[in-house]
Amino acid sequence: MSLPSRAATAVEKTALCALVLGAGAGCSTLSPPFDKMKDSQMTVYRLQNFEPPAQAQAQPSVAGFQIPAQIQQWIQAGASLLPPGLLPPGLIPGTAAAAPAAADTPRFHGFRILAWQPVNDSGTKGDIVDLLGHQSNFQAPTSTCMYAEFGFAIAQPDGPTPADVLASLSCEQVQAFNFTWPYPQTGITPDSSKKIAAIAQKVFQGR
Repeated sequence: MSLPSRAATAVEKTALCALVLGAGAGCSTLSPPFDKMKDSQMTVYRLQNFEPPAQAQAQPSVAGFQIPAQIQQWIQAGASLLPPGLLPPGLIPGTAAAAPAAADTPRFHGFRILAWQPVNDSGTKGDIVDLLGHQSNFQAPTSTCMYAEFGFAIAQPDGPTPADVLASLSCEQVQAFNFTWPYPQTGITPDSSKKIAAIAQKVFQGR
């Protein structure tokens, strides 16, 4: 069967996009606003997902505290998705904890920035908008916590404020800032967790 001519109706073209999506027919199915962000300036942040209370940092022998249960479960079950160099400091028993944060420590929506990298590779930019731009990558959240390991800042074509997204693999959900999240779901699917880990490893190269 031959493809429709240039004179095909809009309805026929839409149907064609649906039929040959997997074959790459140049049909954009990204949800707004991500459909306009593939070439935008992007930055990925590594974040400290949990910081002990100040008293515990100053007097660890007398201040009893525990890593949140969600992070403990993630360490046991899912943190293996990330290479050791990308895990927040102090989560694995026997490893050094993060040094106490100074008052002027850079933060991304309240979370301490461990490292950050601008994204210049077009393939990685495509991976990021493909992750965030499809509703199928998200599900109903399974928890209400937010201990973010990663953050994404994407320049918006229509304004000076970037579209920011916190991503927590331990809490299995995302949180959006400066724009309207396009889906009713904010939970991260298991496959999306793998995608986020792969993007982080590619951006930071295990550092």
